[in-house]
Amino acid sequence: MPEPGDPRKTPQGVPYADLKHIVNADGLHLFCRYWEPEAQPRALVYVAHGAGEHSGPYDEIALRLKELSLLVFAHDHVGHGQSEGDRMIIKDFQVYVRDSLQHIDLMKAQHPSLPVFILGHSMGGAISILTASERANDFAGVVLISPLVQMNPDSATPFKVFVAKVMNQLAPSLPLGSIHWRSLSGDPLRSLRATPLNYHGGLRVSFAMQLMGAVERIQRVIPAIAWPFLLLQGDTDKLCDISGARLMFEQAASADKKLKVQEGPGPYHALHHELPEVSESVLKELTHPPPAPSPACPPCCSAVPHCFY
Repeated sequence: MPEPGDPRKTPQGVPYADLKHIVNADGLHLFCRYWEPEAQPRALVYVAHGAGEHSGPYDEIALRLKELSLLVFAHDHVGHGQSEGDRMIIKDFQVYVRDSLQHIDLMKAQHPSLPVFILGHSMGGAISILTASERANDFAGVVLISPLVQMNPDSATPFKVFVAKVMNQLAPSLPLGSIHWRSLSGDPLRSLRATPLNYHGGLRVSFAMQLMGAVERIQRVIPAIAWPFLLLQGDTDKLCDISGARLMFEQAASADKKLKVQEGPGPYHALHHELPEVSESVLKELTHPPPAPSPACPPCCSAVPHCFY
């Protein structure tokens, strides 16, 4: 939270003392956002954004959840948006998980009686899976939008992975290519490219290796996943292949799970920033009223598709 007189500033030059933020275990300031309902909140929802973006584009989802009396919170990951850290460089993917748990613990301390949910997109989906898997009993449910579960088979061929491992030893800062923001959504009017806080440089070899390491960890923990989850995926996603979503749905041990595939042509990767009919379908999937709850279901989590009720 803000400390008076703190001289540290965001990469954009704004003093952290004027902004909501937390300081992680490495002493880095992470910019935070909070969407607090007027009424007493019924649950907490932590949002984990994807690689190269920031927490701002989740405002539409957060506001819809806020209308359901949910307290939504997020931060820009290290090296992203208005948080400190070298852009798109991370020493260990676990830092994202550690920081997420820190922020969640802070909010739980303020609201100890409320259930906690996680919502993650893309790389944020990978963070969400690993975060929930570390403390399986702490979370009432997880919502994943086009999560990183499996590397795209076209971009992660055995030969390319071998070359990446070699280059990570020789030139870890070597750029592999930029993120093509326009390819993430079928709606040109909502292109994420227009967001100035997004990262527009090259994706470094070392970062790609951290993503591959995270995917390997996820595939090891999937069979043990027993927490409820809702998985939303576009069948023409060019970044996070749909095979990963199917793998998780089929192999996770959870008895309360759902995979909803948005079919093409279109929906690509950022389903919450898609053409209006797609993005609205995603929002309705998250917020429409549930059926009559089963006596066996815990409060606020009567079924995965309606886990925010």
